[in-house]
Parts: sequence; C-alpha cells; structure tokens
Amino acid sequence: MRIDTGAEIGTINDKQLAFLVEQLEEEHEEDQDYYIDRETLELLSDNGADPELLAMLEKGMGDDEEMDIAWE
Repeated sequence: MRIDTGAEIGTINDKQLAFLVEQLEEEHEEDQDYYIDRETLELLSDNGADPELLAMLEKGMGDDEEMDIAWE
C-alpha cells in the first residue's frame, strides 16, 4: 500500500516479500515500510526482481518519481 495515498498497490507472495526485505534498507528489525524511487526500481530490476513485482511497483508509482510503501 502507498503510505501517502493509502491506495492498495497489490498483493505479493512470500518470495517477492523476501526479495524486497533483502534488497531494501530497513530502519529496524520490525520495519514494514520502504521508500522507492525510479532509481530503486532500476536497481531491483538489475538484481533480478520478479517481473510481476516490478510491474506492480511501477503501476503503483504511476507518474510520480517516488513513493513510500508498506506491507501488512
């Protein structure tokens, strides 16, 4: 979900979540939110992100250059 708008981005599977947790910086052990920008999407792609995950994040970002997301 996008934190700024509260809009649902989509549902991810455990493997996709594990990839995001591995790739993105967490501020603490129980952190469940992430900052994503266009550069982050490129980095995720370069590091082998699932194409469905990338497409969902790109769609969620829309025309914006960045977004904060959270998972539940």
